[in-house]
Amino acid sequence: MEKPLYPSPYMRITQGYMTGTHKDSYAIDDAGSDSGIDFIVAPFTGIIRKIYVGDANEVWLESSEPVIYPDGTVDYMTMMFAHDNDVSNLFVGKTINRGERFYEEGTKGNASGNHVHMECGRGKFTGSGWHLNSAGYWSINNGKNPTECLWIDDSITVLNSNGYTFKKIEPEVVVPDTPVGEEPVIEEPTDTDINDSDNSDTTNTDTSVDDDNSSTDSDTSIEVVKPKLIFTCKSDDIYAIELKAGQKLYLE
Repeated sequence: MEKPLYPSPYMRITQGYMTGTHKDSYAIDDAGSDSGIDFIVAPFTGIIRKIYVGDANEVWLESSEPVIYPDGTVDYMTMMFAHDNDVSNLFVGKTINRGERFYEEGTKGNASGNHVHMECGRGKFTGSGWHLNSAGYWSINNGKNPTECLWIDDSITVLNSNGYTFKKIEPEVVVPDTPVGEEPVIEEPTDTDINDSDNSDTTNTDTSVDDDNSSTDSDTSIEVVKPKLIFTCKSDDIYAIELKAGQKLYLE
């Protein structure tokens, strides 16, 4: 299940929601890396439900499947984008894959300087896709705060978040599977294993004895302890081993 990703590789929010022409809506404007025209990618795999060329080339993209919201909510999501100068390559019913370039910043409609106007709505596309709000501006149906809809990750360069905090998708740590019930490979010790390990001396040189059994017999022999090689680590990794009661494990 997908997590909707912020659709501009460069986050530079020039106008926030509930202000100016965004009154009574959760619309935000993003001007990308600079004053030029940057591309916009699909935040999720979705289907284009509506294109309105009579104003600012608005495009509505509805998620193909339910997505995961930053607060854990699982539901469909619809986003509206505006101001691309040319949407002739798009059509209703077209499927756009998550991360695919499909839209651009522009100045089509009531816009000053290249940017993209975007709004998030919870659920599927409904009605005409938008409504005239109390401030006299057209806003997406079921509008929702973009910080409660979109995620960011390390691919997003944050230049100006306008003070908003977006939840981050952390890289997943892949742990190799450990076969259940598999016994470790038993290897017999060799002279090389014993004698060549960091040139260490494996002879027990501790001549201390128990006080109650002290002896001055010079013929007392010293036992040479040879560790038994159980398993050799072939590479840096995460391993697991199952031990039975009473068994001991020594690591070198």
